[in-house]
Amino acid sequence: MALAAALFAPRADAARSVEPYKGAIVMDAATGRILFERNSGFVSPPASMTKLMTYAVLVDLMRSGAISLTTPVTVTAADARVGMMRDSTAVWLKRGEVFPVEELIYAMMIQSANDAAYALAEKAGGTVDAFVGLMNAKARALGMTQSTFRTPNGFPPPSRRVAEGDLTTPRDFAVLCRYLLLHTDVLKYTSVRSRAFGAGRRLQPVQMINHNHLLGNVAGVDGLKTGFTNGAGFCLSTTAIRNGHRIIVVMMDSPESRTRDLNVRQLINQGFAALPLNSPLFASVRDAESGPVRAVATTTSPGPSGAPAGLAAVGATNGPQAPTRPATADAGPSIHYPGPGGY
Repeated sequence: MALAAALFAPRADAARSVEPYKGAIVMDAATGRILFERNSGFVSPPASMTKLMTYAVLVDLMRSGAISLTTPVTVTAADARVGMMRDSTAVWLKRGEVFPVEELIYAMMIQSANDAAYALAEKAGGTVDAFVGLMNAKARALGMTQSTFRTPNGFPPPSRRVAEGDLTTPRDFAVLCRYLLLHTDVLKYTSVRSRAFGAGRRLQPVQMINHNHLLGNVAGVDGLKTGFTNGAGFCLSTTAIRNGHRIIVVMMDSPESRTRDLNVRQLINQGFAALPLNSPLFASVRDAESGPVRAVATTTSPGPSGAPAGLAAVGATNGPQAPTRPATADAGPSIHYPGPGGY
């Protein structure tokens, strides 16, 4: 316990008057073991991270045969309006355009296109409300007990009241991320740094750039999804794989994208350092995994001396802890933020 606390202890120069985030968690994707959590039960809007649950439901519908990656989606007037809303990220769908499901999935994951997510939900669920019902049913099936979804894209409600929008916790979202990594091809979409949307279908395709600035800048990072609204702050669900081991980091409500990314990068490095030496490889676990992923039971306790309040390293709490890997920080290249930063 003391070793894990030391690994995740904040640096002396990291003290700030503003919290770097409101809640975070680090999980071993192979086992579900929680390596670090701080306010992991903090309930807050996930913003565009919501689209990961949208993808989970789409996969279920594809497996049932209701839709496929090649199913054509005709853009409705309602879909097009979503892209024109103030502060909406979009690929600017136009009424009457037709795109296959997979093209819209790429737009949803890379561009974080709210209009693409809405169009997919409307097509796959019959109505957007029906699709959101499937999202909440999926959350219950996965044991995401503190999550409520009200949109397929994480866009805030017209009232801008946090309580009336999508809500989740870092712990719940880590469970969803682990499910997606074990049971879907989510990385096929989230690992793409740039892609043209509408190539061959539009005179001028949209050049999409992934909002996850850690891709290509932090070793092993290949997903998953960013999120930002004024009510949610800057959020990120990410994953990285090194030497066959994979970890998940979820951070919610950071004050700016640079602060979020700096702290997530630090938690990634510390997470790998905290993995027990005998931790199984992710690939072998995924190959053997069958059935739904259940919620991971956690035990939270006040942080040990030297650790921030609310910090707990959870796992082998009974008896001596398994030896951990030496900390090998991967600073990586500096991350360049064009314009105001990512979402």
